[in-house]
Parts: sequence; C-alpha cells; structure tokens
Amino acid sequence: MKLILLTHSCEIQKATNTGHLVQKVVANTQTIIWQRTQPDPFLLDLINAEKTALLYPELKEADDEISAVNVAEFENFILIDSTWQEARKVFNRSPYLQRLPRIQLSVDQPSSYKLRRNQLEGGLCTAECAIELLRVKEENLLAEELEGEFLSFIS
Repeated sequence: MKLILLTHSCEIQKATNTGHLVQKVVANTQTIIWQRTQPDPFLLDLINAEKTALLYPELKEADDEISAVNVAEFENFILIDSTWQEARKVFNRSPYLQRLPRIQLSVDQPSSYKLRRNQLEGGLCTAECAIELLRVKEENLLAEELEGEFLSFIS
C-alpha cells in the first residue's frame, strides 16, 4: 500500500500539520506539493495506472457509484493534506482528482484534532484519515504506531 499526501503549499511549514506524522511512521508515503497549473507527472502516472483511489470524504449519499467503491481493490491512496477549505480548492481545481474513485471511511467517533479553528464537523485530519485507512487495510501495527504519534502530537 502506498500513500500519497497531496499537500497544499500553505501546509508545508505549519506546526499544526499532521501529514508529517504519516510520513514519519508509514514508510511507503510520498508527499507531493499540489500545483494547480502543473500537476506532478508521477502523480498523473499513478492515477493513470489505476489501482489508485482518493480518500476524500465529501460524497453525496445519492452517488452510489462512488460510495460503493471497495478499499480492498486499491493499492495506492491519495490524501489531500491541507485545511478543509484548501482541500476543497485542491479537489475542485484538479480535474484529474475528480475522475478518481473516491473512498469514504465510516468513523463512529469525532475527530480528536482541535489545533485549528473552523474544522468541518465530522471531518478528520490527515493523520486520523491515515490511521483509519490503515485499520481498514489491516495494517493494525502501523495504525497503532501512527495513533500513538498523533496522540503525543495533540497533547
């Protein structure tokens, strides 16, 4: 399993960014800086090679085709690493992301991440998304390690 953190340039230096925790714990993680006019060639190749899905939770319930996607079918996962407002911009301004199958993880508990204001209700930060994805993919030891790093980070 490969994780791609498509990171908004504003996120790189933020002390509240949790993407660096994912990069630290999950060895097969790559960070790509999002550029609106020049998408990264590696990212486009990965998307075109299939077996790649976008972990992006804003799905309309009526969209059964998207919500029926099975996580087990994919080897590569793209996570937009930014604030919720920036993530919407990245998604809306990137047609190549819009054509990807989208994964939505169902999580019963609210986010523990309180380091930023104006968070989307029910939304998870990058590290929490990665933890949940690792659990679904049965990478439980990595999920626990990442969760430990995350809990230390937010305390």
